[in-house]
Amino acid sequence: MPDIGRAPSLEAAPDTRIPGTNGLSTKHVSQIQRTRILAAMAEICVERGMSNVTVAHVVSRSGVSRRTFYEIFDDREDCFLATLDEALARAASYVLPAYETPARWDERMRASLIALLSFLRDEPFMGQLMLIEALAAGPVALERRRQVLAGVLVAVDEGRALAEEGKELPALTAEGLVGGALSVLHARLVESDRTSLLELTGPLMGMIVLPYLGAQAAKKELKRPVPVGKSRHVPNSADLLRDVDMRLTYRTVRVLMSVAAYPGSSNREIGTASDVQDQGQISKLLTRLHKLGLIENMGAGIVRGAPNAWVLTGKGQEIEQAVGESGA
Repeated sequence: MPDIGRAPSLEAAPDTRIPGTNGLSTKHVSQIQRTRILAAMAEICVERGMSNVTVAHVVSRSGVSRRTFYEIFDDREDCFLATLDEALARAASYVLPAYETPARWDERMRASLIALLSFLRDEPFMGQLMLIEALAAGPVALERRRQVLAGVLVAVDEGRALAEEGKELPALTAEGLVGGALSVLHARLVESDRTSLLELTGPLMGMIVLPYLGAQAAKKELKRPVPVGKSRHVPNSADLLRDVDMRLTYRTVRVLMSVAAYPGSSNREIGTASDVQDQGQISKLLTRLHKLGLIENMGAGIVRGAPNAWVLTGKGQEIEQAVGESGA
């Protein structure tokens, strides 16, 4: 299966240090800001629909300035396409390792399907942007989506070689199967029903193998137990995140990156920067990061009544750097 995309990296920037950013380089701060903007774009597209998203929405949600937005992206469409590339790259980080595992065609298809369903379950904003919102995002987005689906069609069409009467099956068979599967997933995502996504493994696999391997193989797929699905895969940072037993949600990422971008900030300031307005929620998130050893409080306790002043620990800087490099 062809590579379904990688998130575009920032152009090399001078490794200069910015006063007030805890020694972070300009390149690193730009990566943090870019990540926050992509997360905001994905969330708002799902909430409002692509046609109703404005730069003002993205700027407000991400907590960066309009000037910063235009330093990184040309316009709203450029930002959306970067977010789509990010979604495709994340999907690839789930699906490609599963597909490339040495096994029979049907087992590779099953592993790939489980990986895709796990991605859609774990990263709903990116998944819905990739499968739904891209349809209304213009010709460039549609072309990128078409290129990805072309690779999927090639992978599914490999089943024709295994069919007893495979030569009589049209190549269009794979297109029909993929289209049918996408229609089912589209409906589940629109309904916001992600809890049962992995339960679709058996029915979808039965549908995929039926024309190639026959009714018995399809029945076998339907009888297999519902898979659990692997936890989220984060390229180049999985080991670090596993060490801290940390589930990487967008909200957690925003809080961690806000501490990195604005060291010494209080709970309220971090909440504003990461768009977590509920002070009880931001307190819980900061407490969790503190217990994980990723941030430390340099304010409260030093002077009685002083506000909190959060900064990254060495371990936190390693995690945040790995997240930034992976584009998570």
